[in-house]
Amino acid sequence: MITPVMPTYARYELSLERGEGVYVYGTDGRRYLDFAAGIAVDSLGHCHPSLVDALKKQAETLWHVSNLYNIPGQERMAERLVANTFADAVFFNNSGGEAVEMGFKMMRKYHAANGQPERFRVISVEGAFHGRSLACIAAGNQEKHTAGFGPLVDGFDQVAFGNLNEMRGAITRETAGIVIEPVQGEGGIRPVDPDYMKAMREIADEFGLLLMFDEVQSGVGRTGKLYAHEHSGVAPDILASAKGLGGGFPVGATLATEKVAAAMTAGSHGSTFGGNPLAMAVGNAVLDVVLADGFLDQVNEIAAYLDAQMNDLVSRHDGILSGVRGVGLIKGLKCRKEGQNGDLVKACIAEGLLSVPAGDNVMRLVPPLIITNEHVDEAIGMLDSACLAVAGKAG
Repeated sequence: MITPVMPTYARYELSLERGEGVYVYGTDGRRYLDFAAGIAVDSLGHCHPSLVDALKKQAETLWHVSNLYNIPGQERMAERLVANTFADAVFFNNSGGEAVEMGFKMMRKYHAANGQPERFRVISVEGAFHGRSLACIAAGNQEKHTAGFGPLVDGFDQVAFGNLNEMRGAITRETAGIVIEPVQGEGGIRPVDPDYMKAMREIADEFGLLLMFDEVQSGVGRTGKLYAHEHSGVAPDILASAKGLGGGFPVGATLATEKVAAAMTAGSHGSTFGGNPLAMAVGNAVLDVVLADGFLDQVNEIAAYLDAQMNDLVSRHDGILSGVRGVGLIKGLKCRKEGQNGDLVKACIAEGLLSVPAGDNVMRLVPPLIITNEHVDEAIGMLDSACLAVAGKAG
């Protein structure tokens, strides 16, 4: 018999009911150190006082009015994102998938508005994950996401990760743009080489394409910059943001340059809930913290400490682990044997540490950006024990 909640998730046998800071608590009263953070969503931990206060105040004032009217919090958040990024304009939606989907629409609309409606195809790279809509799974082109949902939406071509020759070879008169994650999350915590990023910008400019970065997981301070592409010095034409942008409250945003955004005229896109007063109150509270002087410096400092401790961990358990991946606080532990990442995630739960599996046999660590050295030490201690447990199982 089917459960009342549709069985689309392979859930762990764990029920969480309360959170505070970097910890969550199960219904059995047990405390867990949360290095999953809702899959890189709870950027400031659980029940951050500033976010709770902002939401409470807004909830007592105004919840929803629709985008038929001006929303002051939306205008303020857009102005702040524009002031601190490459973008000239922002559209607010509710999720990463929506933010990416709009980016695809913008690519098509831009070229159509410039007299080239035949340009609609988008090039993505192997290992990508861009969301769960029909267009997004077509762009990601991973069988585990596309199986049973054919025929796939037309308009997407995929090339090998890091292969510029394939990228150039895939361009036709119908190509509208390129989409890539500066750090692949679901694909196995694979950062894109800065030189490759620069080359993509050059290719896009050479062929008149739009370059879109999917920073749903890597954005909002996660890599020690507001957005990960800043490490390469390369600016996109379009950027999709979500997850950490609301610190746990559903907030998505599609950022764009003026030349692209100008094509999105009245009526060309819309959202019932996107940019609602509640979401904007929380989103602005997140920006208050992340944009404050010194915050990203602290993220970089703790990330360096975590990196060093993770490398030591690998050296102690080189029969299970083969290396550390990632940048900032989007980290991965590569396991040696297929399926061991899942075993390690489960072993960590037993120790009291939450993490996330990723592709390419990688265990993902995406903790709140507010962790300290003490939290890292606590996590490494539990990872030590978990590695021993997995090794014992393998033996």
